[in-house]
Amino acid sequence: MQLKSGLASKYMYITFVIAAYWVVSILTVFVNKALLSSDTVNLDAPLFVTWFQCIVSVIICITLHKLSQWFPDYIQIADGNPFKKDTLKKVLPLSILFTGMIATNNLCLKYVGVAFYYVGRSLTTVFNVIFTYILLGQTTSLKCIICCTVIIAGFWLGVDQEHIAGSLSVLGTFFGVLGSLLLSLYSIRMKQTLPIVNQDIWLLSYYNNVYSIFIFIPLMIINGELTIIYNYEKLGHLFFWGAMTVGGIFGFAIGYFTALQIKVTSPLTHNVSGTAKACTQTVLATYWFNEEKSFLWWLSNIVVLTASALYARIRQLELSKEYNKDETRQLKV
Repeated sequence: MQLKSGLASKYMYITFVIAAYWVVSILTVFVNKALLSSDTVNLDAPLFVTWFQCIVSVIICITLHKLSQWFPDYIQIADGNPFKKDTLKKVLPLSILFTGMIATNNLCLKYVGVAFYYVGRSLTTVFNVIFTYILLGQTTSLKCIICCTVIIAGFWLGVDQEHIAGSLSVLGTFFGVLGSLLLSLYSIRMKQTLPIVNQDIWLLSYYNNVYSIFIFIPLMIINGELTIIYNYEKLGHLFFWGAMTVGGIFGFAIGYFTALQIKVTSPLTHNVSGTAKACTQTVLATYWFNEEKSFLWWLSNIVVLTASALYARIRQLELSKEYNKDETRQLKV
């Protein structure tokens, strides 16, 4: 009975983490879309917006660390120095991927609608299979490869329908594909990096955002955003900084819940959860923005979601079979 109770608590916790990731992620997308391309904000500096979100995240991390020192019985945050040579050497590669991931996500969202944002970034599972083989040497079954092929077909169908409707952004689609690639690499690399920080998600989030603040500065200069920010007419408006701060809080929250979901599940489960969440997000976006989409456009979403779900199920069965074989082999020994 105690074992069953423990398993039930574990599954409830995993369910809570996934649900929290869904809610925070969907809200983050809508908030960022407003910051990046709404007429109210009207600031053509997506990297600056992302950079400021990193600053807010670092402030949150420092605040939580101070609170943990004052109230150790309620909040426990580990000490960490991002400027230690050993830490910098081990965590910086992940932080570079983190910077690229959040930058391309916001760039994709700037140029495409929230509804298409899902399809534009639907190749994460495909890249996950590719990089799992390249980096970890793990092969994938024929059934899984077929699922990946179907996902690619659904992606191209969605792109084609956007083109027919006259709303396709080539630049936004490019950033969506690049974001999928970086998310896949980030998920794999993060599993390898977490042991370095003793599985501490807060500490890893702190390091990632500190390093990203410095990485973004040359990127903003190259993108010509410093001049845009200097000439921005709402730079002194309280509403603008309030909206930016809210975006930063959501940016921190999504970073935390993304890391937490990967930690309590796996990179694959995180990718599938993200795909299913994005489908719900698509439906909400078409309703919120009052968009009408064709049957084939919706079909592309269904194809990607179904293929991703089948892939997850096949992988689950394969891993279960491998686990049972290992158990049998150990019993024989």
